[in-house]
Amino acid sequence: MSEPSTAWDGAVVRHWLARRCDAARLDQAAADRRGYESRDEYDKAAAEEWVCRALQFPDCIETQALFAQRLKDLIRQEDYSATGVYDDVRFERHVRSQLRKIAKMAKANEGFDKKLHYQ
Repeated sequence: MSEPSTAWDGAVVRHWLARRCDAARLDQAAADRRGYESRDEYDKAAAEEWVCRALQFPDCIETQALFAQRLKDLIRQEDYSATGVYDDVRFERHVRSQLRKIAKMAKANEGFDKKLHYQ
């Protein structure tokens, strides 16, 4: 791993994951209200919530190496099960893309300070 510009802060990452989980739940509710044409947005928000919940283990957030290992384990996982999604294949594709996005953020140790709803 390359040297990050700032030190790893588990509290910031934990707060970022909690905020993204809340935002994903709000996005799911909004997509659900819009109906049939918003099924992809619902699955994308459900995938983001699933990833954030899977990464909120207290032991894996404290160090960058443990967090990266948890991400690798999740990326290697064969399937991701969730109830209430419209398309399982699309949901799994969104989960993998979210995991890759967060893995890039963790490797560079950047982006966890951005806490706006839309990113």
